[in-house]
Amino acid sequence: MSAELIRLIDAAPTVAALCVPAHAIDSLVLQLQAQGYGAGEIAARASALNERVFARLWALIAPPAVAADSCLLVMGSEGRGEQLLKTDQDNALILRDGVVFDGLEALAQRFSAALADFGYPPCPGEIMVTNPLWRRPLEAYRESIRAWVMDDDPEGPMRLAIFSDAAAVAGDAGLLANARRVLQALLSDNDAYLARFAVAADQFHEPHHWLAWLGLGEEPALDVKKLGLFPLVHGVRSLAIQYRVQAAGTAARLQALVETGRLERDFGLELQQALHELMGLRLAWQLRERAAGRVAGNEIEPARLEPPERQRLHAALAVVKRFRAFLRLHFRLDAF
Repeated sequence: MSAELIRLIDAAPTVAALCVPAHAIDSLVLQLQAQGYGAGEIAARASALNERVFARLWALIAPPAVAADSCLLVMGSEGRGEQLLKTDQDNALILRDGVVFDGLEALAQRFSAALADFGYPPCPGEIMVTNPLWRRPLEAYRESIRAWVMDDDPEGPMRLAIFSDAAAVAGDAGLLANARRVLQALLSDNDAYLARFAVAADQFHEPHHWLAWLGLGEEPALDVKKLGLFPLVHGVRSLAIQYRVQAAGTAARLQALVETGRLERDFGLELQQALHELMGLRLAWQLRERAAGRVAGNEIEPARLEPPERQRLHAALAVVKRFRAFLRLHFRLDAF
């Protein structure tokens, strides 16, 4: 099915024709999950297909001059290659300095509207090419990166986190590489900023004594993104920025941190396993909720999980708890 979707995406002659394989990606995710594929493999396949959809859509609607003098980015879980079911649009556009395009705003609106038709809902935070903040020339991005790091804007670390997960899907990828060089130069030995950036990984706290009673049938719903995935992803992102790891995905970042001696090998493997367990448990839960006609979100009710699933959830969240303790010591987060 993956090969057929690739063929349909790449050969789509119109936006309407592209809509068909774009909608089929979630069906492929369901099929792969039912066949027992791991969350990491499913995410890799789904993200690769999503990127092809974005690239083909851009090729269909963007004039050749725009495509040549810009770089279309995806960010968030898609940028990290960790997207399973479709989530909010997280995209941006870097323009070559000095190049002006008439009708760029209308083009951005058309791109975003088509993605919505394909099943990718607009981002509530407007992290999309329709927002001028995420549709600017290279030098404007470079100036923003400096402001995110050097100024006291409370939104700075969040925007930097979003941008640090960017991946180029169409156009001149050198524009993204150029912007990233500014980030690397600014964060060299900037321990104070890195700590302020990393502290977000420790902002969500689990219910009191939750590990002790998880699985007893009396626990409330747990937000697996806030308590598990976000602190793991953001903590690894913080370490990757500190040690100039170029990889975008969390698993690839962990591997690089282990290979360069920044993390102990066993701990790195535990973190990667916890990442994929949490991704897989959330996916299974969301598919079940959808099948029952309910809204599928990030909150999992442990009492409704099978005993082996509760055990895996318990183990994965325990690893994340240890990782947060590691981050507090590593970045001296108790000072914040």
